[in-house]
Amino acid sequence: MRQFSTFLAAGAFAVSAGLAHAEDQTAATVVATVDGVEITLGQMVMTRAQLPEQYRSLPDDVLWQGILDQLVQQQLLAAQSHETTRVRVAMENEHRALLAGEAIEALTANAVSEDTLQAAYDARFATAEPEPEYNASHILVDTEEAAQAIIERLNAGEDFATVAQEASTGPSGPSGGELGWFGLGMMVPEFETAVTGMSVGDISAPVQTQFGWHVIRLNDFRLKAAPTLDELRGELAAQIQQTALEEELARLQEQAEVTLPAEGAFDPAILKNFTLLQE
Repeated sequence: MRQFSTFLAAGAFAVSAGLAHAEDQTAATVVATVDGVEITLGQMVMTRAQLPEQYRSLPDDVLWQGILDQLVQQQLLAAQSHETTRVRVAMENEHRALLAGEAIEALTANAVSEDTLQAAYDARFATAEPEPEYNASHILVDTEEAAQAIIERLNAGEDFATVAQEASTGPSGPSGGELGWFGLGMMVPEFETAVTGMSVGDISAPVQTQFGWHVIRLNDFRLKAAPTLDELRGELAAQIQQTALEEELARLQEQAEVTLPAEGAFDPAILKNFTLLQE
């Protein structure tokens, strides 16, 4: 958003004398005129609403004067120009987009309620099984023989973390091979298959992946609790609103008479031809 104009433009304009009673003020209330062109209270309110937050936090009197100056200066400049094809098309697009935005806002606001939120939550989690999570450590080496030697050391009583710090070539080696908690799909398939077949405290046979040979210890296992409705409220609301919008668009598309160009009627590259708007 462009900052408030700082220049002073010369021209004939008149500021309305006195303040109208608050109960009489509407969006159509004229605040100023520039060579007979009215600047209204509604235009000023909308201008403020479109400002970035850092400007909206300015004192009311500063904003009032800044917005009034900006609109007056814009009108002074606008009067020196004329409506080109580019301006007309941009205004048509903006008008269409604003009306569509109003329709979307009304539709999506009405789509979300406690009932629809609960229904969306139940649809996702009512019959969902708790997801398993695993906590494991590993020691990564280059060959199967080296992995087998690691297993022999561990079976002889050496500490897993100490051996990992000494022998592991993986990035988790310095932290004793700890990988923390992870769910299904987060590890490469061979590693995941090995872990899901283990019991807590087990040490695996050598496991080969694209990274090398692993010796894995399963430290812990748990079932991940489903998130609460409140934790997912924003996500579910967005999902409900998107579904409502898609359904409404499908309904409107079916009811409307829409004509589209025949295939090949236009070269898509014509969209780059900005000279079409230079009239």
